[in-house]
Amino acid sequence: MTEQSGDRPRLGGRYELGELLGRGGMAEVRKGTDVRLGRIVAIKRLRTDLVDDPTFQARFRREAQSAASLNHPAIAAVYDTGEEQDPGEDHPHPYIVMEYVAGRTLREILREGRKVLPERALEIVAGVLSALDYSHRAGIIHRDIKPANVMLTPTGDVKVMDFGIARAIADTSSTMTQTAAVVGTAQYLSPEQARGETVDSRSDVYSTGCLLYELLTGRPPFVGESPVSVAYQHVREQAKPPSAVDASLPPEIDAIVMKALAKRIEDRYQSAGAMRSDIDRFLAGQPVTAPQPVIPPPVPDAPPVEESTSIFHAVSEDEPPPRRRWPLILMSLLILGLLIAAVVAGARLFDSPPEQTTVPRVVGLTQEQAEARLSDVGLTLGEVTQATSNDVPRNRIISQEPGPLEEVDPGSAVDIVVSVGREKATVPFVLGKDKFEARAQLEDLGFEVRLIERESSEEKDTVVETDPVAGVEANVGSVVRVFWSSGPVEVPNVVGRTQAEAERILTDAGFDVQVLFDDQPGTQKGIVLSQNPPAFEEADKGSTVFITVSSFEPTPTPTETPTETPTETPTETPPPSP
Repeated sequence: MTEQSGDRPRLGGRYELGELLGRGGMAEVRKGTDVRLGRIVAIKRLRTDLVDDPTFQARFRREAQSAASLNHPAIAAVYDTGEEQDPGEDHPHPYIVMEYVAGRTLREILREGRKVLPERALEIVAGVLSALDYSHRAGIIHRDIKPANVMLTPTGDVKVMDFGIARAIADTSSTMTQTAAVVGTAQYLSPEQARGETVDSRSDVYSTGCLLYELLTGRPPFVGESPVSVAYQHVREQAKPPSAVDASLPPEIDAIVMKALAKRIEDRYQSAGAMRSDIDRFLAGQPVTAPQPVIPPPVPDAPPVEESTSIFHAVSEDEPPPRRRWPLILMSLLILGLLIAAVVAGARLFDSPPEQTTVPRVVGLTQEQAEARLSDVGLTLGEVTQATSNDVPRNRIISQEPGPLEEVDPGSAVDIVVSVGREKATVPFVLGKDKFEARAQLEDLGFEVRLIERESSEEKDTVVETDPVAGVEANVGSVVRVFWSSGPVEVPNVVGRTQAEAERILTDAGFDVQVLFDDQPGTQKGIVLSQNPPAFEEADKGSTVFITVSSFEPTPTPTETPTETPTETPTETPPPSP
């Protein structure tokens, strides 16, 4: 059931319903909030009065399936679908959660009466064709292209919406029958839709041609008092070229529009991609493939046509009044002569085109391989130009015109651009510059820079060498090694330390050590007496520091050896004589 969040209803426990954005033939769209992801969405719900109708239920579900299978920047994305069982209703209420597109539909822009510049109109339609080409390749026909289903974002991007009556190309029941006469919009129906025949992707091309016509002229190609009369014109009448409404439009635009509006599907662009390619050619200043249209002259005083109550049967013509028979006969003969002349001229201009050939992909091949592949399908190699490329190897094809999979006449030429390898640039002289300044200068030329520290007496961070050296040409994108100075360092103070301590300190600081000895009296052996360079003076790393170490050994003081005092040897005293 629909949950409540304060005063705002919530669908599926996740989507809060907001303001109404618009209503259509079978649904209404509201702005909503995905409370789980915290993003703004658009929520489309089947109208309450149609919930019980299984036909609209099926169409609504088909829209969700069709749009959800498409992932293209020019197609409004479908995030989620679901059904809610509201109290008191027997059938579930389906809904679709879609991408919220901030912008305006083409219908709103056209209703304001604002003139759309021809180049901008072609850019918009090219975006629509890009989306249709993608959906057709995915097997989905839109079947309802019209201004209300195309939106422009504030950044000018195109979004195609509403796949409500879309069908899979493989669906053989994709027809407009009398029991489903609500399918499509009369002013943008293709002739085969109006006749109830099977439609394919070329029906979307026709509807897109109607859309382009209205953007260029401010009105659809056919207007009438009722949908039936409009549908009749789509089937039986030839539209006036856009330049008949706006004389400033060039003939190339007439050619593009009238080829898209051809009554026979075989005479139209055979794909949305082919029509877009022709538009791109015109915008690039190149000739278009569509032939210049030849429109039969209008029939003056044509007898009125009684509108049929069905758009699926031919409409009979009334006989002219007997009282004006002879003038009408003469006029008819004149018109017949003009028509015959137009048919003869048209036959020369509009000879049935030969069976089209699909252009193979030759990008990435060598010129010889491309020529062989084109020859295999009956095409020829056209103009060959050369260009540098950082991505395509030398002697490989960068691009082709017409592009891959386009349909062209047999024997047509395909122009190619061949790579001459990477672009080259000269390594500039950056010695003496700051390493970061040098890196920026090299990167601006397209080189990749690797900074490497080097011991040097130059100022710290100054470039002392490059590899390759300055003046050498190297490939853009290749690596240039920039060696920068680590700068001079202070010599540490080692006076008063032992020889071993002094050597360790100086070696750790990056200096070589040379030991001198001095036997200066009064000093302690093994202690550093002096150093050169002196302490705290700057010197290059790797340079030699001389230290003077005491080698003095004091002379030991001699000690006197005491002499023994001789003792007199006593003489024996003779004993007294008796």
